[in-house]
Amino acid sequence: RSGQPFAIDRGWNDLLPAEPVPVSLVFGLVMNRVGGTWVGVFAIPIAGAVALMILRRPWAAGYFVVASAVSALVVQLIKGIVDRARPEGVLVVTDAGSYPSGHTANAATIAVVAVVLFPRLRVVAAGALWTLLMALSRTVLHAHWVSDTVGGILIGVGVGLVVAAMFTEQLERERGAVRRRRD
Repeated sequence: RSGQPFAIDRGWNDLLPAEPVPVSLVFGLVMNRVGGTWVGVFAIPIAGAVALMILRRPWAAGYFVVASAVSALVVQLIKGIVDRARPEGVLVVTDAGSYPSGHTANAATIAVVAVVLFPRLRVVAAGALWTLLMALSRTVLHAHWVSDTVGGILIGVGVGLVVAAMFTEQLERERGAVRRRRD
């Protein structure tokens, strides 16, 4: 498609006001900061890894860091290949290339890592909500087409699961050790 948006992209973008209401704008700006600046790319994965190390879960910490790094790398590689233009009227500073959404990929990766490490329904629900809110925020700010956010979700989930598969044996052994320490 030569980087052109789909009909659903244009339709969704046309539904959104060019200037979001203040609550939507603040929501979008907060999510922008948390999801993709140094906070989302470095601080959250490092803080998560440190917390997991404190909990004596070094393999889980490694999984989190590797999944976050691979997700960011895959997003940047695909952005360079696709080189899709962003919607008009972007309300935040962005890098080049709209597809896929790095913020949304990052959110989805974090959600998958959380579910793999803490497999509970409330973690699944929180991760899904976090990812969907991030995707919404990217379109509210006109930083991405809706299909960019879907691509970001697919990349984040895919990377999170592939990296989890690489760490499965170590994570299971570590989970068993944690259970034995509790008993």
